[in-house]
Amino acid sequence: MGTLHVINIAIHVIAGSGALLTGLVALSVKKGSKTHLLSGKVFTWMMGIVILTGLMGVFAFKRNTFLLVLTLLSGYNCFSGIRAMQLGGKKPGGIDYWAPVTVMAAAVYYLYYIHSLGLYWSPVVIYSTLGALFLITIYDLSKALMPVSLLKKAVIYEHIYKMVSALSGLASAFTGTVFPDHKPYSQFLPSVLGLMCIIVIFIRVGNKPGNPILHQSN
Repeated sequence: MGTLHVINIAIHVIAGSGALLTGLVALSVKKGSKTHLLSGKVFTWMMGIVILTGLMGVFAFKRNTFLLVLTLLSGYNCFSGIRAMQLGGKKPGGIDYWAPVTVMAAAVYYLYYIHSLGLYWSPVVIYSTLGALFLITIYDLSKALMPVSLLKKAVIYEHIYKMVSALSGLASAFTGTVFPDHKPYSQFLPSVLGLMCIIVIFIRVGNKPGNPILHQSN
């Protein structure tokens, strides 16, 4: 079990580092370019490995349960961000409903689990993380009530918010693990920077109605 755990950690760290690098590349280059699309695909695959190994670390090896929250948030944001582009403003399918419900149920179970064990956690980190998770899942579930015209207009903003949030959540897990003596700041500051980045990108996209990604989503 010890050897398997070490291997799982090694894969998790390598995939996490790869996701951080490719995510930063996708964030930095021209949106809609070949480099953006390629780095985005690699980021998504790396995130899949990070999520899988992270869940194994929590459930199979009983390690840091807080990683479950970040895994849920980052993983779901990445999944939903990709789905936003795939749907292109169309009404959600079945997977777009059961996925957020499953994630929300897992988050509720997490709260019950740590409360039953009497574990201490930083409220600013846990509640902000879970709050962001529930906000995005409730939004996704409410799409069934939204007109298609509104969904189409929201595609680009939804994709940006979710993918940058996935990247900042991954960065929070990284800095929180590498700099444990600086918690909770090392855990939530990357998310603050990610939110600032989202606002800046929103403003830039709003000033460029001919953004290539918007045309790809239609």
